Amino acid sequence: MANGDRTRRMGRMIRSGLRRYPRHLWESLVHHNRHHGHAPGAHPPGLEFDASLGAVWLGHATVLLHIADRWILTDPVFSHRVGPRVGKRTLGISRDRPMPVDPEHLPHIDVVVISHAHFDHLDRPTLERLAHERTTVITAERTGSLIPPGFASIIELCPGRAVHIGGLHIKAMPVAHWGSRVAVDRGRGCNAYTIESPDHRVVFAGDTAETDAFDDIDGANLAIFGIGAYEPWEHAHATPEQVWRMVNGIGAAYMMPIHHSTFELSDEAPDDPMRRLLEVAGDDGSRIIGRTVGELWTHE
Repeated sequence: MANGDRTRRMGRMIRSGLRRYPRHLWESLVHHNRHHGHAPGAHPPGLEFDASLGAVWLGHATVLLHIADRWILTDPVFSHRVGPRVGKRTLGISRDRPMPVDPEHLPHIDVVVISHAHFDHLDRPTLERLAHERTTVITAERTGSLIPPGFASIIELCPGRAVHIGGLHIKAMPVAHWGSRVAVDRGRGCNAYTIESPDHRVVFAGDTAETDAFDDIDGANLAIFGIGAYEPWEHAHATPEQVWRMVNGIGAAYMMPIHHSTFELSDEAPDDPMRRLLEVAGDDGSRIIGRTVGELWTHE
């Protein structure tokens, strides 16, 4: 990228941040934090089912997966606000929509999968609630120290490495993103994952710009991709049209869109990512599942 283009992009990102972060930081200081929130009267969205593969979008990049009789959570964030902790307060952005279910109603989680260390993907208060001696955490390189204690094990994977857990084969893949927790720790990793049982394959992309890193995947039952936060961050978050190309490149039967309309991270309107995705999908729109937070999808 030419220096002029880089400067213009940096200017757009700074202006974008100034439109929202000062307001959210002020709200962080004047309002008490809530570490989780759920819709009033929320109840479990039918989590007991006979299908061998199921998924529920819980907001942002958090998906509850059921595969090979195991329960998996991706990038779990239950908190009302995400960001660094200062004393008893979290300084950062707040949710625009609540959790669709009280986290206490979730089943026991066998595996937590974390893509990278950004605060909206690795949320320590949520992980403290999930810590259990029978739960394993899979996370990116040099992020294990950020995971609170209490889990059965914490396994760091670099791209290309894999682990077998309870009948599942989980492999890390590279993405076009970065993994720093704060500006000065750019050595942390950032992953996508394939999660496979003998009968099914799920691709969890985490955060990524458009990339050819998924080209070697030969089919998937479900591809979980972020479709938001691209304006003006397309170099880090793919647009809906770019995501649809990657999903079709994988040969995924179904696609679950995530990372939109939960936290205000960018300049596009909250409904733009889903509208654009459905437009580019056209007659194949029936392959897009989990369009509504809390909606249960199952597949034999």
